[in-house]
Amino acid sequence: MADCPMLNGCPFFNDKMKNMPATSEIYKRNYCRGDNSNCARFMVREALGPAHVPDDLFPNQRERAEALVKE
Repeated sequence: MADCPMLNGCPFFNDKMKNMPATSEIYKRNYCRGDNSNCARFMVREALGPAHVPDDLFPNQRERAEALVKE
């Protein structure tokens, strides 16, 4: 899999988010350097645009992302 095209500006990937989980390196491997289509941040960005991605949304919060997209 290719790296996510949003890596350079992604607050999660660049450790700019508050309360980074201890598992963040695993998330980066699975979502940022793996199948980014499952990344909650990527999903919201693609559906609604970058301004609609909550600052505190983590890549593994798919259910939250789906709810945001449905709003």
